[in-house]
Amino acid sequence: MKRGIAVLACVCALAGTVYFGISKWGIRHETLNWFDEARQRPVSVDLAVRRDYEMKADDGYWKLPVAIFSNGNTVKNTEYSFLANVFAARGYLVASIQQDLPTDPPLMTKVGMPYVGRRGVYEKGEANILFVLEQLKKLQPNADYDHLTLVGHSNGGDTAMYFAKEHPELVSKVVTLDNLRVPFVLRDKMKILSFRSKDPNFQTDPGVLPTPQQAKADGIDIIHTEFQHTWLSDRGPDSAKERIQATLDQFLGNGSASELAPADTNNLIVSNAGAPLP
Repeated sequence: MKRGIAVLACVCALAGTVYFGISKWGIRHETLNWFDEARQRPVSVDLAVRRDYEMKADDGYWKLPVAIFSNGNTVKNTEYSFLANVFAARGYLVASIQQDLPTDPPLMTKVGMPYVGRRGVYEKGEANILFVLEQLKKLQPNADYDHLTLVGHSNGGDTAMYFAKEHPELVSKVVTLDNLRVPFVLRDKMKILSFRSKDPNFQTDPGVLPTPQQAKADGIDIIHTEFQHTWLSDRGPDSAKERIQATLDQFLGNGSASELAPADTNNLIVSNAGAPLP
């Protein structure tokens, strides 16, 4: 047992070192401030992409897989760099959308209503994602916009799952961090990884998580952790972020044809990343 913990610690430390190095020297970050004329709404995006693979895409030798991030309520879109770096290091074009604005009304909970009354919030997020995709196609035409990977934390995870439900033909993978309201999409061709916190202040609504039988049938990996809800962002301790990075890297790399290829995740990963920290 101690040997296993030591090995996991080494893997996490190595992953953290690798992604720190790549993020410092090889990943380009850019803030894009767009405006959706149709909705009269500003949409800010933090873009991350590996420079060498961006150059290959510009020259027509590489098609960038695309990952779209949605932030949690009150968490900035720039506070998921530890996850964005994992995707960018693997050759993804990463677009982190600022889904909520200071002028938006506060989130309300209406018991008994679908998604506790937050459908409008998820529809707004859906519209933001569709708008960003259209802008990205102009900015980087050599990317794969037909097999998206959606990533989201908390309310952003619900936005990601809602988009996947409404546009399954565009989505190949979903990664959520403690989404609480929107039920998981059950579709065997869509691979899902979800990290769950152990936080008494954030409880998952009934019917959101799949049963173990559904998860196994549809290739869904549920990772139960000991982490707090807000730790599933850059605000978390390095120990938590490194373990999430290592598990995400395994999910993306399991069965891939090359080290930077979009993943073929037909085989379930071992869902033990939430074991108590040493």
